[in-house]
Amino acid sequence: MSMSNPEASAAVGAYRRLVPARLRRRVARGVPVRLRALIKHVLRRLHALGAGARFFRGVRARRRWPHLFGGGERLAALAGHGGRIALVRPTVSPLGLREANLELVVTALEEAGVDYFAVRGATDYRSCLAVAASQRDQVVQVLARLSEQSPVYLRACRGEAAQGRAVLCGSGPGRHLAREAAVLRVGMVWSDPAGSLVLGLEYGCDLEFWQPQEGRLIAPRPNRVTEDVAVDAPRVTVPVSLLTGFAALHTRRTRAVRTIRPCAEPLPEDVRFPIDVVYTWVDGSDPAWQERRAAYGTGGYHTEAANAARYISRDELRYSLRALEQNAPWVRHVYLVTDRQRPGWLNDSHPRLTVVDHSEIFDDPAALPTFNSHAIESRLHHIKGLAEHFLYFNDDMFLGRPVVPQDFFLSNGMTRTFFSPSQVPRWDLTPLDRPVDAAGKNNRRLLMERFGTALVQKLRHAPYALRRSVLQEIEQTYAEEHLRTSYSRFRSATDISIPSSLYHYYAYLTGRAVPSQVSFAYLDLAKPEIQRRLGILLARRDRQAFCINDTLSDGHDVARQTAMLGTFLRAYYPVPSPFERKEREVR
Repeated sequence: MSMSNPEASAAVGAYRRLVPARLRRRVARGVPVRLRALIKHVLRRLHALGAGARFFRGVRARRRWPHLFGGGERLAALAGHGGRIALVRPTVSPLGLREANLELVVTALEEAGVDYFAVRGATDYRSCLAVAASQRDQVVQVLARLSEQSPVYLRACRGEAAQGRAVLCGSGPGRHLAREAAVLRVGMVWSDPAGSLVLGLEYGCDLEFWQPQEGRLIAPRPNRVTEDVAVDAPRVTVPVSLLTGFAALHTRRTRAVRTIRPCAEPLPEDVRFPIDVVYTWVDGSDPAWQERRAAYGTGGYHTEAANAARYISRDELRYSLRALEQNAPWVRHVYLVTDRQRPGWLNDSHPRLTVVDHSEIFDDPAALPTFNSHAIESRLHHIKGLAEHFLYFNDDMFLGRPVVPQDFFLSNGMTRTFFSPSQVPRWDLTPLDRPVDAAGKNNRRLLMERFGTALVQKLRHAPYALRRSVLQEIEQTYAEEHLRTSYSRFRSATDISIPSSLYHYYAYLTGRAVPSQVSFAYLDLAKPEIQRRLGILLARRDRQAFCINDTLSDGHDVARQTAMLGTFLRAYYPVPSPFERKEREVR
């Protein structure tokens, strides 16, 4: 999709960056859809004419770094990325590139005898090293030598913002930047083999030149710990994981790095408790599951509850897990809740994955089988071994870019709630209410009775941050309604929706949740503009979370939608997760 995506051309991207959104909307209203699509395709074709220039850049790269073309190594000249050269990696990931860039710079500094210490910068996605400005000449030489090993790039920074274009270390412009800039961003560019996932200096290593002043070193920009340090401040060695919330604490020991004691101490905002993830999943095409469901009639009081689209599996779970591993490597453990099912591709022997059957979380076998997501969700806190703090995903939820624990939890344990602009209808409960609206109205009644406040907004269909103890408290507080929901085999007008609505209001009103924001997109496969919206999402990769849902499909367009979604997801998440069996094992 990345090769044919008209939304991904450099010209279209520049248009979106330079033209205000309000003016773009006016243009969109005045220009027919087909004409806009034609213009984008023409721009993409013109952009493709640069293939020759990329070929010659590739030839020059082969001559300059011949050692990178053996043993499976490969370089790629990138289109639309400022003429950069990327190292091709089959397992490219944001955390992997962050660690590789830190390793690259630290090793070079230590081999040259340059003193440094790691700093807790403003972002967790890049590392940051401080060196005394008096050592700049040595650093310039170090950076020049880096360019002999592989394509390594530099950008000057003003505060956290990068300035100008990235230039190669060791080049004329690179040497100039190294001599002048107060902060340098250093790093490689990585690409997956298909070129659909390209990661760059956003995961680089920042080099700060601290200025001497009256026996102290003064930072060139703000950081999270200190604006100055004694010139002779003792160095301590700590795991990198102490300096960033993006680290994967559970998978391996991170390398040690030299720092100063103030940067090695925990900060009030650090989330230091474990966080798990829970998925609920069903494969509606499974004959055994269909037989179990058919034994209980058509199912559901409302056409939406009985809609087959609710149970279609388009392999979303595979790619949601890829998104999780790419963008939230700090997650401790994943629990997959199913009804005697599991995908054929799933590596269910992975130590960080547990498949949980419905029978393990429902106390009474009479409640099973259940085909009601509200009922299943009411029992999630009964998962054995589940952490106090966890994120709940449906398989149609995806992380679109890297996130840290603080995006979902405060360090004091509070959960973040992402309210939606959509509202729960204000009229009384009626037989025509959609299940989501009926549950919302039931939630509102319970909250009004207990707290005297009216639930108005729905929640975004993004990962839900939850606490196990609060869910247990809700089960006790609303015992009758909770029990009725757990026994409701299909969605019912009497259901309450707990992790997707009631929990968040209850936790907020009892001082254990705070309203927050998440950059989010909701896409409906049944909408006519879906392909254009998927193209924009892929080109920008700018949403922390998005949901791709289908509540209106009548079954006639499933094959086309499935193919379109598959193309998008393979391009967005090309790197398999450790939760997938290797291809030869699947066969």
